[in-house]
Amino acid sequence: MAKLNKKVTTGLKVLISAILIYFILTKINVDEIKDILLKSNPLYLFGAMVFFIISKVIAAVRLNLYFHQLNLFLTHKSNFQLYLLGMFYNLFLPGGIGGDAYKGYILKKNFKVPTKKIVSVLVLDRLGGLLLLFIYACALLVFLDLEILNDYQWLFILAIPMSVVIFWLLNKKLFSYVIPIFWKTTLLSAFVQLAQLISIWFILFALNIEINQISYLIIFLVSSIVAVVPLTLGGIGSREVTFFYGAKLLGLDQNVSVGVSVLFFLITAIISLVGVFYHFKKIKLESNKTSITKI
Repeated sequence: MAKLNKKVTTGLKVLISAILIYFILTKINVDEIKDILLKSNPLYLFGAMVFFIISKVIAAVRLNLYFHQLNLFLTHKSNFQLYLLGMFYNLFLPGGIGGDAYKGYILKKNFKVPTKKIVSVLVLDRLGGLLLLFIYACALLVFLDLEILNDYQWLFILAIPMSVVIFWLLNKKLFSYVIPIFWKTTLLSAFVQLAQLISIWFILFALNIEINQISYLIIFLVSSIVAVVPLTLGGIGSREVTFFYGAKLLGLDQNVSVGVSVLFFLITAIISLVGVFYHFKKIKLESNKTSITKI
């Protein structure tokens, strides 16, 4: 029954992604987007890839801090290898086992840690990232020159400290064992999302976009929040739709906006594909306090 439910879920994700992609293709000029991508500056794209990699390295360190709170003392090298494998599973093998689920399974298999706590820190890791996406979006909205938002700038400013307090209270009440690293992980989340914003910023320059950059950055942040919702395969389709309608709402070129999304996806896919190496070559989980074990 579990396998059947997993197949149904995967099938629905494939269907939704396909519908969204088809919808976008009927709304945009594919040839124009192709020209936009072909004319992009490769040097800036390389910079975008570098900062994307930096964001993932920091994200892996953040996750390892959570693991250490559970007495899973993985070395950063082993953790990063596992993180890359998880990225590969999330994007390329969603029908088998998701990256987070695989990490939880392996850690539970090799270390004596309650499943509930492993799942909790994996969820908290995601929530911490979402918190900073929200905070950066609010901060940028304050500087967005849009008449309809002028009366609500105070609300965006107030939402920033309130969201941090709410997240801290959530951690304190339900996951007190991670409170000692709350501010460290929050700071790392800030660096993760900042690195990804810089990655998008490089993509904007690669496409020779020098105006309305704040608008594109806000759309990216919103699309990243939307992509976390597990309705599509690795966010495929949902991110492009968000870029399309975000551009329409903010008066931007929708073809260019979708082009930004496509480039970011390609960078994500290229880096995630590196994880296939650890799919075929078994990872050695090295712990600072336990013997080496293979997965």
